[in-house]
Amino acid sequence: MDKYIVLIAIVFMVWMLLRDRFRPGLLLFAVVVVLMCAGVLEPEEALAGFSNKGMVTVALLFLVSEGVRRSDCLGAVMKWIFPSKEYSSVRKGLAYIMGVVASASAFLNNTPIVVIFIPHIKAWAKRVGLPLQKFLIPLSYAAILGGMCTLIGTSTNLVVHGLMLDAGLEGFNMFEIGKVGGIIAVVGIAYVILVGPKLLPAGNIETPAEASVANGQNHIVEVVLGPRFPGIHKMWSEFDFRDHYNADVLQIRRNGEVIADRDNIRFKAGDTLILAADENFIPTWGDSSVFWVVSNDEDHTPPCPVWKKWFALALLILMIVGATLGDMEFVKRLLPDHTLDMFFWACVTTVIMAFTNIFPPKKYTKFITWDILITIAMALAISTAMTKSGLADWVAGGLTGMAVDFPPVVILAVLFLVTNLITELITNNAAAAFAFPIALSVAEQLGVSYMPFVVAICIAASCSFSSPIGYQTNMIVQGIGGYKFRDFLRIGLPLNILAFIISVIFIPIFWSF
Repeated sequence: MDKYIVLIAIVFMVWMLLRDRFRPGLLLFAVVVVLMCAGVLEPEEALAGFSNKGMVTVALLFLVSEGVRRSDCLGAVMKWIFPSKEYSSVRKGLAYIMGVVASASAFLNNTPIVVIFIPHIKAWAKRVGLPLQKFLIPLSYAAILGGMCTLIGTSTNLVVHGLMLDAGLEGFNMFEIGKVGGIIAVVGIAYVILVGPKLLPAGNIETPAEASVANGQNHIVEVVLGPRFPGIHKMWSEFDFRDHYNADVLQIRRNGEVIADRDNIRFKAGDTLILAADENFIPTWGDSSVFWVVSNDEDHTPPCPVWKKWFALALLILMIVGATLGDMEFVKRLLPDHTLDMFFWACVTTVIMAFTNIFPPKKYTKFITWDILITIAMALAISTAMTKSGLADWVAGGLTGMAVDFPPVVILAVLFLVTNLITELITNNAAAAFAFPIALSVAEQLGVSYMPFVVAICIAASCSFSSPIGYQTNMIVQGIGGYKFRDFLRIGLPLNILAFIISVIFIPIFWSF
């Protein structure tokens, strides 16, 4: 009976997520409460996700990413590597942007990476006379592809790593997933460079002409609403934007289109607003988590001493090298009483950044996306309910029934496709958490290694290319670039297929059944 309760709860959750009436964290929390009331979960099991090492590491990496963002060391690199007007073309621009962004996102949270680079790409495209729409979807894709290459490149990998440790299994080392993720990243970047100039739209999104606007609102500013915007789900007519931010809304864009009837729409995370504001808007709200992106097509760099730029970069390198060495056997033998994993080095880096004021320590809570953390913790609780109720074994039994006629690689392919579909419809972390117990059960029932299946769900949960709603960075660039759903589908679906083919071929080679 319990497995049917869990199944109904998950189906209801997916339906509500698709309706977009609640934030994912709150909705998954509601599902966990229902499962507690039904006796499927104990309170301790519902809360266990908050102590998961992978989830806490994700929280720490939000702060590390904020420190890197405020230091603007990546922005300085971007200005240096962009080709000049005389040597610019769409393909050259894609090669520079995707190479740098993929490299950076392998070690930092994807969302801050995209937010950092959007203003620089906008300014560069305008300066060299290339269409902005050729570059923003590739920017998001590069962040996703780079995230597949390391343990810390995406929260999905850390979540699955934490689930493996909780299950008493050996987790991933820093670059293990990169065995196949790196191949997908190289092929994916090459694919976008090759076909992007043809498949991507070729427009520059026009903003309303700057008026002789009253009350000193003489600056045109573009923002993307984040989940913490207080007007989310409120009608435009109900929310006094001028009272909150001393700015006037000139235009609202959603799903690549300008909304004409503003009075009858409700604000949503990911909406792009064109504002008439004064000169204080960007200094006041440029670092706020209320907005994902704040830009006025001018170079806005948070003031930061030069030493902090290099020190932040040095700390980032220390964290990566330390975590990589900490996973090596000779270090474990040398220091048997110490666990020098990514969690340890993320803790050290965060504390040093706070005490050297690389990010404002008194405001540290605003730099953490709590909804993502709550979503992860609740997804882990639902994953526990799937295992405890027998739902995971039941689903796995259906999959392993195919083993009579097909080899394990076919089951791996099916698990990949199902996980990828869930990612495109809801969220990557939830997709990975829900697929994890099924992957373990499949491996147990087949009597084979769990690693190929676990790696497959990590890759599948990150491969969100065909839809703007499956990955936060896709949603951000959709608003700024004015893309329609079909733009993602046209260029993203073949990329999804490429990632699927590469995974099915290479995962069994690197991790045998």
